[in-house]
Amino acid sequence: MKLKIWIFALCFAPLALFANDDDFDINKWNATLHEVQSRAIAEGISPRVINAVIQTGEFMPGVVRSDKNQVEFKLTHAQYIARMITPERITSGRRAKTQNAAMLRRVDAEYGVPPHVIAAFWGLESRYGEFKGSHKISDAYLSLIYDGRRGTFFGNQLMALMKIADKNNLEIDDMRGSWAGAMGHFQFIPTTLQQYGVDGDGDGRIDIVNNFADASHSAGNYLSKLGWNKNERILRTVRVPTNFNLSWCDSRTKKTLNEWVAMGITNPDGSAIPRGTREAGMVCDEDSITTTRTAYMVYDNFYRIKKWNNSNAYAVAIALLSDQLR
Repeated sequence: MKLKIWIFALCFAPLALFANDDDFDINKWNATLHEVQSRAIAEGISPRVINAVIQTGEFMPGVVRSDKNQVEFKLTHAQYIARMITPERITSGRRAKTQNAAMLRRVDAEYGVPPHVIAAFWGLESRYGEFKGSHKISDAYLSLIYDGRRGTFFGNQLMALMKIADKNNLEIDDMRGSWAGAMGHFQFIPTTLQQYGVDGDGDGRIDIVNNFADASHSAGNYLSKLGWNKNERILRTVRVPTNFNLSWCDSRTKKTLNEWVAMGITNPDGSAIPRGTREAGMVCDEDSITTTRTAYMVYDNFYRIKKWNNSNAYAVAIALLSDQLR
């Protein structure tokens, strides 16, 4: 069986796709296929899935270029939020939340994550399922393993993807996503899906790309495992004094509510915020701090969002969008 798979891999290597790529090394590509095949066999993945990956595997130079040329766009929080939380996204989110109300209530009952919160993640990750990605994920991972810069990480992701396809009787050719391998309504990478994936409709398999029941239950399970508390807010919009130390706006600096009050933090209208010994962090926008002097006091759920995506701006956007979809 090993020999048969390897022969097919060599015969079906899509050489025509490499004609315009002077840097492509066919020997290195075949070595990559052989390494993936050998590891997959050792890890007990079925010949069905191995053949589907190896025999039809195609090198995707665009994926490698994307990985090498990721641009760090520096946006203020206000700019990021303006880009991500548009009237269209809010309107679409309210419609999607209504259309899927029964399913979202089930997720809430099972995992304690309210519909408006799940909908906010859905909206930011895939615009409510509209943009889930069109790259063949196994080919994207093969290309990134071949490139070698993060071969171990992408190799682990491909093994996880193959095991998911095997366990759930999915056609791996149909598993599409971003160039970096994130997939489905909530853009899970395979190892995250392995750990938190849920069969939401009881059909015996987990398909987060084509099945919203599975996708939404998996998202709810993930947030629940991160410790989501539905009885706590994510953040509070506040006003800071003109002499406020901006180094405290890193979200990592935590103080009690009493300490923040003593520093002059108020609600935007100048009224007092709640007091207490509960700790909170602070996130400020670089633009607004010099004009309206607004900021966000962030609580435990904010930090749980950051375990999903370690970005202050992303976590603020989730909070603000979820409020709009409440």
